[in-house]
Amino acid sequence: RIHPSPSSIDHIEGREGREKAAMAITKDVENGVGMHDAQGNEARQPLLIHQKESSADSQGSIWMVLLSTAVVVCGSFEFGSCVGYSAPTQSGITKDIGLSLSEYSVFGSILTIGAMIGAVTSGHLADFIGRKGAMRVSAVICIIGWLAIYFAKGAVLLYFGRISSGYGIGVLSYVVPVFIAEIAPKNLRGGLATLNQLLICGGHSVAFVIGTLVTWRTLVLVGFLPCLLLLLGLVFVPESPRWLAKVGNQKEFTAALQKLRGEDADITQEAEEIQEYIEDLQTLPKAGIQDLFQSIYIRSVIVGVGLMVFQQIGGINGVGFYASEIFVSAGFSSGKLGTILMGSIQVPITIVGALLMDRSGRIPLLMVSASGTFLGCFITGTSFFLKAQGIYMEWVPTLALCGILVYVGAFSIGMGAVPWVIMSEVFPINIKGIGGSLVTLVNWFGSWAVSYAFNFLMSWSSAGKGSATALCTALLVLKII
Repeated sequence: RIHPSPSSIDHIEGREGREKAAMAITKDVENGVGMHDAQGNEARQPLLIHQKESSADSQGSIWMVLLSTAVVVCGSFEFGSCVGYSAPTQSGITKDIGLSLSEYSVFGSILTIGAMIGAVTSGHLADFIGRKGAMRVSAVICIIGWLAIYFAKGAVLLYFGRISSGYGIGVLSYVVPVFIAEIAPKNLRGGLATLNQLLICGGHSVAFVIGTLVTWRTLVLVGFLPCLLLLLGLVFVPESPRWLAKVGNQKEFTAALQKLRGEDADITQEAEEIQEYIEDLQTLPKAGIQDLFQSIYIRSVIVGVGLMVFQQIGGINGVGFYASEIFVSAGFSSGKLGTILMGSIQVPITIVGALLMDRSGRIPLLMVSASGTFLGCFITGTSFFLKAQGIYMEWVPTLALCGILVYVGAFSIGMGAVPWVIMSEVFPINIKGIGGSLVTLVNWFGSWAVSYAFNFLMSWSSAGKGSATALCTALLVLKII
């Protein structure tokens, strides 16, 4: 079984896909829910089961697919480094530039404003100038943003750089997984798609660790270099064959698919399947935002939006954006140790979560993850409560460190990735594009709200940071109900 990925790419391929395409309007054809055969019997298996792989999957070379994936996940690394940049640099930037608490909160959170704009426009941009073109534009905009931050002498240029980088990663957050899903053969699609999430965590972790060792201006290179590698690497990789087929460029479509599968591979069957998929997709009615609120879709909307709200309002971006200052507030002389440990655990735990997702199921993994974030918030809130009361002061730093590490680890194993996977699975094919856009917009808006308000909440009541505990508890109660 091939599970749908968060890229919103729906691969209904071959003759069976053509016969069932119309049913995708109201049924979840990808997961085999609510489908019926010609005799009216309910179909228990999803349409995406393939009894045998096409010749393109079993013959030829995959080195170009691997090279192309390696190039575009530089964009994923860029995503992670942008998000992680503000955590280890708060003290340096506020000291050198003279930013107030509110000004640095704007600097940290305005990234998400740019990302919201980028996410909303990414689909149209990728369809208009192609997947490679969209990645080139976003890489250039990110480079401009990083240069603005590097040469900033005041708040205005810092804000411009941060919102520019945000727009770039907003586009990349959509285009990179789409491109990977479109170029990969069926037998490698799922594995290569997981690299996107791993490289996001990798960029985040590298920014955390290196940021404790270098100045905030030098840390700009961590975000600048992936953009440069992406721009150079795109010269050597082909455009997405599916996009070329969609725009009717038959000659380049065939050449790109042949290049990806190898010179000696027989691409006839796969080329036919792609053409049939494009034809089927064009026959489906286009959905608008108002269609999401019809009774047949409203439950999918509630699930997708609700999971994103709980994911963000639990406070993950507050912890991620301002981690170093949290540890300083807890009594550490600096936040270096804590941020290094946070960066070190994210990638391996994310790998464990990816391995468990299909084995344990979405909901059990989500429940375990939410329980862990509850425990982490409770421990962290307890440490700040003890500090406010002036008791057991020697335990405060240790409790805060343990609580944050438990929180980040628990989030990485499930709450980070599972909501995106569930979102990709609950929307029928004809509204998946507009539904995914709404859910992504809600996610980025929640990220902005949390990242902007977090410092004010910490200054108002450090122990009150544990209010995220109540939110995670609410998630558990709702899931149980």
